[in-house]
Amino acid sequence: MKAKKKVPYFKNEDNERDFWARADLTDYADKSEFVRASFPNLKPTSASVSLRIPRHLLIRLKERANQLDVPYQSLMKQYIARGVSKDE
Repeated sequence: MKAKKKVPYFKNEDNERDFWARADLTDYADKSEFVRASFPNLKPTSASVSLRIPRHLLIRLKERANQLDVPYQSLMKQYIARGVSKDE
């Protein structure tokens, strides 16, 4: 069996990310050393944005969200996603 390479020290996460994007993990670890990982609190990344819309449109959006019993921000995300996918 071939000797495994030593994982280098990284100055920051960007350097580490770049390294692992190009490296072959099997050069650095044996499959028998792997352990299953669990990430129970992992959430999809999202960004906060500020959006100015006419007041009457916001009122209509909140009314519709109330009818559907969903938060209006979630309904807005659904509408945006639908519009973006329609353009593809």
